[in-house]
Amino acid sequence: MTNATQQMTNAPQPARAVFTVGSPLRHVLVMTATGSIGLMAIFVVDLLSILYISWQGAPALTAGLGFATQVVFLVMSINIGMSIGVSALVSRAIGAGDRAQARRLASSGLLQSFVLSSAAGFALFPFRDPVLRALGASGAALEAASTFLAWTLPFTGVMAIGMALAGLLRAAGDAKRAMYVTLFGAIATAIIDPILIIGLKMGVLGAAITTDFSRCVWVMVGAWGAIKIHRLVERPRWVLAMDDLPEIFAIAGPAILTNVAAPIASLYSVSVMAQFGESALAAGSIIDRIVPVAFGPLFAMSGVIGPIIGQNYGAGLIERVRATLTSSFGFSAVYVAIAWALLYLSSPAIVKLFSAQGQTADLVLFFCAWGALGWVFLGCLFAANAAFNNLGHATISTAFNWGRATLGFIPFVTIGAHYYGPQGVIMGAVVGAAVFGAGAIGCAYWLAGRLRAPQLIKNAAPEIKMS
Repeated sequence: MTNATQQMTNAPQPARAVFTVGSPLRHVLVMTATGSIGLMAIFVVDLLSILYISWQGAPALTAGLGFATQVVFLVMSINIGMSIGVSALVSRAIGAGDRAQARRLASSGLLQSFVLSSAAGFALFPFRDPVLRALGASGAALEAASTFLAWTLPFTGVMAIGMALAGLLRAAGDAKRAMYVTLFGAIATAIIDPILIIGLKMGVLGAAITTDFSRCVWVMVGAWGAIKIHRLVERPRWVLAMDDLPEIFAIAGPAILTNVAAPIASLYSVSVMAQFGESALAAGSIIDRIVPVAFGPLFAMSGVIGPIIGQNYGAGLIERVRATLTSSFGFSAVYVAIAWALLYLSSPAIVKLFSAQGQTADLVLFFCAWGALGWVFLGCLFAANAAFNNLGHATISTAFNWGRATLGFIPFVTIGAHYYGPQGVIMGAVVGAAVFGAGAIGCAYWLAGRLRAPQLIKNAAPEIKMS
């Protein structure tokens, strides 16, 4: 083999529509597995962060980190929504074979994500204390939460770029490098966190500094994969970004509203839990870290099936779109059954690990026994939302998520708290998830049954033609 031929063989290859061939179930399993590794790494080190804080022997600090996390979720919802919009359109363009359009949309989406997320972070910065007080934070918990936000909100734009780059790699079908984005960020966190929190005794401030550093790692790793390897990003131009904004925001806008619903519901849950004291809030903070670790693959699945559906829809392969949907629902049900059993069996060890006592321990045990039931339906809701977003009906996803966060959450949680205390808050959320999760499954199949192949032309409109 000549040197020239060898260089061509080793040269970075452009993105191909890899999801349009092979078993849809296999694509779902492989993409979810690789996505879970990176995502679970983040969740595990996040769990370790609050574990280190809990070892300080001050429940107020643990509660404070929980308050701060809820506020961060609001800004993160913007980042998630933008990454969904960008990856949906880029995957569609790849499926249709329009690489030039894919590069343009990728670059425009990155620029839009950074500007929008940065603006939200800096706008929220001066109001962080009033927001935290409105949630019920006070004293040491308020001080800890405010410190964490003061150091992390200015870096929300960096986080947006990292998340968008990971979404682009998923859109290209590169599960391995998409995994590397979050995996290397988690490794950096795992190394730095104990040094700052325990070794240098920086507490919540150490956790915040580590969070910012890990976001920078996301960007470096994601840029290497999307720009150098896949050549999926061209030089961003503000004029083109503004021209592409309506097309991207047609999906990203409803997706942002969809993702804002979950933290809004969580914020309400925190405010209700605050009525039962710092022990209940500390339990809520622990549960918020247990959930991603236990059910992380469901979060990963919701992010990876979108590009699978998008490529197949862009290529006009409607039956494969439906098969992907069925595979996703089946995976959700089986995984939650296994995770729930493991969570129940390991609940005493979890309580001991966090040195939880009294009401805090009781609530953690109760969640492991009964609260996990709601994730049977939430996993399917995640899958249905990904389908709605990538098939041009993001507003349906918005309707279901906001319905669940309001009609399916507030009344059930409020009534449950009134009659059954903090345990009622947990079970109220489960009942609401069951109602709206089942509805989303039915709607997704109804929509899939009415799909027709889109016109495969440049700049195709994101809306589906219905029969």
